[in-house]
Amino acid sequence: MFAFPPQTQAFLRDLRAHNDREWFAAHRDDYQSAYVDPAKAFVEAVAPELTRIAPAVQAEPRVLGSVFRINRDTRFSADKRPYKDHLDVWFWEGERRTAQSGFYLRVTPELVAIGAGANHLDAAGVRDYRLAVCDDESGPELVEIVARLVRQGWELGEPRRQRPPKGWNAADPDAEPLLCHDGLFIARRAPAELATDAEALVPTCVEVWSALTPLHRWFVDRVPCAVTLKARTSAR
Repeated sequence: MFAFPPQTQAFLRDLRAHNDREWFAAHRDDYQSAYVDPAKAFVEAVAPELTRIAPAVQAEPRVLGSVFRINRDTRFSADKRPYKDHLDVWFWEGERRTAQSGFYLRVTPELVAIGAGANHLDAAGVRDYRLAVCDDESGPELVEIVARLVRQGWELGEPRRQRPPKGWNAADPDAEPLLCHDGLFIARRAPAELATDAEALVPTCVEVWSALTPLHRWFVDRVPCAVTLKARTSAR
């Protein structure tokens, strides 16, 4: 069993209040002991359970592996705070740099979020997702997966647009609403105390990831090879 120490959320809370390079430099030891080391330990603890769900999943206990870097990319953002005030862990299949979907954990001072699917796809990923949704085989398959998850009580994130983008037409009419999304990601939020509960954290992650595996599996099987699908779209 594994739990994050209370110091993890305390460090994130303090970082939020002092989000500057001078404070971070003075607390680099805390960053290592409260952020990096526990995140690596979580990856090692949960990996054996996760591979039972997705045998090909990649779990790398290192920063820029399964542990997201804490530095923010501020180049194109009006928000110039240099650091994230949350801890993200990610597990994927295939090549990390091209993976479209994965299993996620986020720890913040206020909550724990556990999810799976495709989030923040780049332009090429969105295109491939749309091609797969429009395909006469993979489109209906996703419709069935989403309908099953909704019946089980899961909620999809809000679509990014009110109607499908111009020029994209799904072979299955029931798949049309899915074109309003630029990927699909589902997460369950839990109280912050879950992060420090050694009896519940890993089992809860496994429970959520197990339920969402069909969505992840669809992205892994369908989206990376979407360019080979017989997509019915007039988009150019």
